[in-house]
Amino acid sequence: MNKKEASVDFTIETLGPCNVESPIIMSKTEGDFIANYVTDNEFIRPNVRVSLGKQPPEDRSGVLERAGPREKIYFMPNHVHAGIVSCGGLCPGLNDVIRAIVRCLSHRYGVTRISGIRYGYQGFLEDDKKFTPIPLNPDVVDDIHKIGGTMLGSARGGGKEVSRIVDALERMNINILFTIGGDGTQKGSLEIAEEIGRRGLRIAMIGIPKTVDNDFSYIQRSFGFDTAVAKAVEAVTAAHMEAHSQINGIGLVKVMGRESGFIAAHTALASHEVNFVLIPEVPFEMDGDRGFLRHLEKRINKRGHAVILIAEGIFQNQLVTEKTTDAGGNVKLADAGTYMKDRIAEYFKDKGIEINLKYIDPSYMIRSAPASPNDSIYCERLGNAAVHAAMAGKTKVLIGLVNNEFVHLPMRVAIIRNKVDPESSLWRDTLDATHQPPLMVNNQLGILFGVQRGE
Repeated sequence: MNKKEASVDFTIETLGPCNVESPIIMSKTEGDFIANYVTDNEFIRPNVRVSLGKQPPEDRSGVLERAGPREKIYFMPNHVHAGIVSCGGLCPGLNDVIRAIVRCLSHRYGVTRISGIRYGYQGFLEDDKKFTPIPLNPDVVDDIHKIGGTMLGSARGGGKEVSRIVDALERMNINILFTIGGDGTQKGSLEIAEEIGRRGLRIAMIGIPKTVDNDFSYIQRSFGFDTAVAKAVEAVTAAHMEAHSQINGIGLVKVMGRESGFIAAHTALASHEVNFVLIPEVPFEMDGDRGFLRHLEKRINKRGHAVILIAEGIFQNQLVTEKTTDAGGNVKLADAGTYMKDRIAEYFKDKGIEINLKYIDPSYMIRSAPASPNDSIYCERLGNAAVHAAMAGKTKVLIGLVNNEFVHLPMRVAIIRNKVDPESSLWRDTLDATHQPPLMVNNQLGILFGVQRGE
């Protein structure tokens, strides 16, 4: 906090003591999946920046290094051969990040040797012509931000071939590698960087975290997330129109979210048309008097239509009996959407209640979309920050946004997945938007909150 902010009195005036019980039913206990009340002794600092002096201590506990251009850099620009690789599934904004890296390297630092590695880490391992690196310059990438996908191609797997990848980096004389990918990609990047260190090589490894699920630890937003929510809202709008136009219409939409429900929660808040949101972090039961299906039946009887939004990661404990992984190391998921569709249809058939159920899975349309303006701006700034970090000799680094500041994050701490906190204000506001019960379970806690809500 600077002197100007320290001198400002942020005290909020009140009309008097609060003695009336709030009608909002919340929890006073942590760990029960119910959002807690906010107290008057909880505060936020207006400025999160701190200075550790001209010679910062080696112990960086509790502070993050700011991103941006340094006065002194490590690499001679005319000696740099930079590589860019995009790995894993598609995500809005990939081309925007590639474009930003190339333009910053070229225009700001005068780097002339930039290679685009084809099809993820596989591009280091294959000799086929289709895997030949693409020479990149500002003219080549000038218009790529206008289309979705990635001009370099993408693929899962290959990241475990650490020794062969480092061999390829040496052979190509690459001394900066930008890796654009999710937690699997960045885990691979960290292993590659460690092998580089064992060989005594001077190669900077800079990661730009790519996960449409928005589930990297510490990073407040991953690129592509804004676009994903906007496209998911379009799917919800269609589901609502279908449901509202039918007798006992039910619209069911599945969005991305392997282990976290950030897209689902934000989509519900943005659309205002979702009645139930089901995410991996919040337990729920399908059956029983306080289970989801019974609450859905009540909604249909009362309003004649309903919209349900689910994250792809729900039901996995029940549906996946034998865990297998894809080439990128991700556990293969069962289809929660078709399972939910079948369970709903079966439930109402047994009840003798006519419904019209429409199921929408827009996942691949979302992943392949061009970036929204907000995401495009974010990608530009991420790419620039990545280049500044690389030219300053930083390595084993992820670029991210924390408290609205671009920072350097060590790969080792940021590759842990983040999840929606069921007791957070985000989930509290999601429940307010949907009016769904905070817990759809049949245990004592579910019964207690049901009674408090007058159910």
